[in-house]
Amino acid sequence: MTAYVIGKLIVKDWDWYREYRSVTEPLIAEHGGRYLVKGGDCEKLEGVEPAGHASVLVAFPDRQAAMNWYNDPRYAAMIALRRDSGVICDLAVVDGLDTPTPEGN
Repeated sequence: MTAYVIGKLIVKDWDWYREYRSVTEPLIAEHGGRYLVKGGDCEKLEGVEPAGHASVLVAFPDRQAAMNWYNDPRYAAMIALRRDSGVICDLAVVDGLDTPTPEGN
């Protein structure tokens, strides 16, 4: 079952991003992930939390592949880089549907 990693970032300074991207993008691909959303203009529709400066949606073949990426020691250094750069990041993994139903449920 496809699993999705969903992220929202609030960023004051983008200096960290070049290094982060150079490691993270190939690492996601190595673990079978593919970007569905990366950045993009976001318009908040509901809620009290800020929309963020960047959003990300990555599809992985399954939850285990997503967790293998997140727990990869090479990514641990990128988590530290992002955090040390003052980025506020909400990140979650969620399982997708095996097959969509006609009703959309």
